[in-house]
Parts: sequence; structure tokens; C-alpha cells
Amino acid sequence: MRTSKKVAFLGVFTAVALILSYIESMLPTFVPVPGIKLGLANIVALFVLYRFSYREAALISLIRIVVSSMLFGFTMFPYSLAGAVLSLTGMILLKKLTKLSIITVSVAGGVLHNLGQIAVAVLVTETVGLVGYIPVLLISGTVSGVLIGVLGGLLYSKTPEFK
Repeated sequence: MRTSKKVAFLGVFTAVALILSYIESMLPTFVPVPGIKLGLANIVALFVLYRFSYREAALISLIRIVVSSMLFGFTMFPYSLAGAVLSLTGMILLKKLTKLSIITVSVAGGVLHNLGQIAVAVLVTETVGLVGYIPVLLISGTVSGVLIGVLGGLLYSKTPEFK
């Protein structure tokens, strides 16, 4: 793929990820546990990880986190960054080293994202008791990981390779 065409596609994917982040920020939360959300923008990261490469997925995630933090509140930046780094690292390794399905890789990413956020929360607040949220966050990470994996997998399977 030509570089200019690839940059254009990745710019569009970054914009879509930002739009999904914005939409998600407007949705009400139905669970009284902080940090639980669907992670809609992760559909884009998962799709780009499978359709392009880990470098592009990481770049889009980083840009989305920085820009959305500037737009919607910088206080979430360390949580989002830690979650994304742990999640993407796990998904990259699983994709590269195993034959697991895109849904399973996404579930691992969802769970790891939540664990990264809890680790930051414990460090920032110096409250070890926050680890008590882990069981609920493991369930929510699994549920959202399945949803994101199904949607990302459908998008991947229905979208031709970019040439």
C-alpha cells in the first residue's frame, strides 16, 4: 500500500476511534463500579491490529488517548494509557504467538485493560483495597471483550484488504 493511502486510512480510523470514544463518554453507566465501560474505540484498535500491524494499532490508540484526554478530561489519561499499553501488549503477543481467535484475543485485551487501570488506581490513590474491584472488572472485561471481539471480527471478515 502506498504510504499516502495508508496514512489516509489510518487517519480515518483514528477519527472513528475518537468518535466512538466521544459517543461512549455520553452513554450512562449502569454499574456503580468506576472504570466499567464497553471500550467501543477498541474495535478500531483490534481491527487495525489484525488488518495492518501492531505498530499502527499502537499509534492509533496513543493518538486517541492523548486527543480524547485533551477533549474530555486529562484526569483519565494515566488510566487509559496504562490500560491500553497492557491490553495492546497482551493482544499483540497472543496474536503473534498463538492461534487464538480474534474474540479470545479481544477478551484478553479487555481483561488486561481493566487490570492496568486498577494498577494505576492503586498507585495513584495508595488504596490497596481497590483490588477488591478485580472480580467485577474481570467479568466486565470479559463481556466487553467478547462484544468488541465479535464486532471487530465481523468488521475484519467483511472488509477487504487495503491495497
